[in-house]
Amino acid sequence: MISATEFSGLADAMFDRIVEIVDAADAVDDIELNQGVLEITCKDDSKIIINRHAPTQEIWVAAKSGGYHFKRIDAGWVDTRSGESLANTLSRVLREQTSTDVIFPSDL
Repeated sequence: MISATEFSGLADAMFDRIVEIVDAADAVDDIELNQGVLEITCKDDSKIIINRHAPTQEIWVAAKSGGYHFKRIDAGWVDTRSGESLANTLSRVLREQTSTDVIFPSDL
């Protein structure tokens, strides 16, 4: 397990990258990062919420299609149930909720 400081730094950097990528894609109505919670408001008013869960060192994603928990494995974030990467999950849920393809790098 990584240190709490390292987890926080990784999560902050990852949130910043997500904001940059989603902003550049112009696929959503609003994206807002407040106190470790990233709230993406889609044009149909649906939301995708991404937050860090420090006690388990996981990144949690809530979307219309469900809730996902990502654990840091090697150099990437992997869903604890399906094994899908965070990058693929974010691309998929954004496509489902916005009908726009937003591609995230695999090293997200």
